[in-house]
Amino acid sequence: MKRRDFIKSTALIAVATGAAGVSKAASLIDDSADESQVQAGKLIVSAPVLQNYAETSMGITFAVSDMANGYVLISEHEDMANARKVMCGGFRTTDISDKVIQVRVTGLKPATKYYYRIGADRIEYKGGYKMKIIGNEENSQVYHFTTAGKAATPHFCVINDTHARWEAFRRVIEKVAELSPSCVIWNGDASNSEETVDDQTRIFLNPEIERRDYASTIPYLFCPGNHDSRGWANRHLERMWMFRQPEERKSRDWDLGRNFAVRMGDVALIGLDTAEDKLDTNPLFAGLFNSEKYREAQTEWLRDALAQPEIKKAPYLVTFCHIPLFDSNPRHNPGDVRPNDADPQYTTDYALWQRTCAQMWAPLLEKAKCQLVITAHQHCYRYDAPTKQRPWAQIVGGGPNLAVNGKTDRPERFPTVIEGKVTNAGLSITVYNMQTYQVQDRFTFKAR
Repeated sequence: MKRRDFIKSTALIAVATGAAGVSKAASLIDDSADESQVQAGKLIVSAPVLQNYAETSMGITFAVSDMANGYVLISEHEDMANARKVMCGGFRTTDISDKVIQVRVTGLKPATKYYYRIGADRIEYKGGYKMKIIGNEENSQVYHFTTAGKAATPHFCVINDTHARWEAFRRVIEKVAELSPSCVIWNGDASNSEETVDDQTRIFLNPEIERRDYASTIPYLFCPGNHDSRGWANRHLERMWMFRQPEERKSRDWDLGRNFAVRMGDVALIGLDTAEDKLDTNPLFAGLFNSEKYREAQTEWLRDALAQPEIKKAPYLVTFCHIPLFDSNPRHNPGDVRPNDADPQYTTDYALWQRTCAQMWAPLLEKAKCQLVITAHQHCYRYDAPTKQRPWAQIVGGGPNLAVNGKTDRPERFPTVIEGKVTNAGLSITVYNMQTYQVQDRFTFKAR
């Protein structure tokens, strides 16, 4: 059905069936798909997105326009010789979706280049005993990726606080493509407050930029921000962005699907989730968040992750989380102002940094000799040099704000791309200012 015809017919449905009928009818159309693609009958309507960079697995997600069952063909050969087919959904049953296909490819080799293609079967589904495949679509494009591991190239980029602000997003993605790192850490607040899967699809699978294949050959790691859990759809972001592999965590840590401990060459990457910037007791969220216990659970996970041999022996240890773990400004709310975050001594009624997380996590990071913590959230670039009391440095990435007609009220507000790579001198960090397209800062960290 064409979108414009659908809008007309929806009004008639509403008269006959009420709002519930409109909702059911709307679910038949994938608003994230380009209209020309829907009209042409295309089933696969996005490039693939590589998720959860790891040593022996990779998540691959793409959008579809109709009820479908998707798969990935994967090979170690560019000509796709001896390719194996991996279906979405895992064991027991495959998945069926009219929005998003998620395929988890396992059994891979560390630090190895793989080639892949995506495909989908169009499904007619009329009930538990009435289903059939009525067509197939296979993308002819062959993509590739390289897994993590001790032999992987130690080169990463960090983006953050993109907030579906498309010009800022376009700039950082173009810079990432130019730098071509082994992986990207998306350090939170990709979202605003997303209520539907279509909203999420527009952010992650069909962003409003020219380079739709931004994550088709460069894998991503995701550290959620506070906005990435806001909205009906974002409460289950895993329907769009998969949790980590189950075998990567103990049964105790089953719900910690966003934390990661990944070795990339000489660099160990640690991902933590600072969760909401408001207390669970804040009446704004009606007691429907559980961030406090979530942060506590991550402390035990972090203790074990830092003790893993491949993490412990890495010359460089970099930690990523959305909300800063340090702030020298006494007017900045530390996120532990009970019961509802408000106090006249602070400039905001939400956390600008996370003192509670710092008290739990910083001692473990210091003991492990973490050299650098990269954070986000404040939409202002900042570098906090290490001190005797805080031996790790902190970089706060910039936000999506761009100058208007060359003017800005705060010169420290600009999008950033933070690049890290190992050189003969050590771990080299370069901060790119994507307002001016210039290098903003450079830092070098020695091996621990």
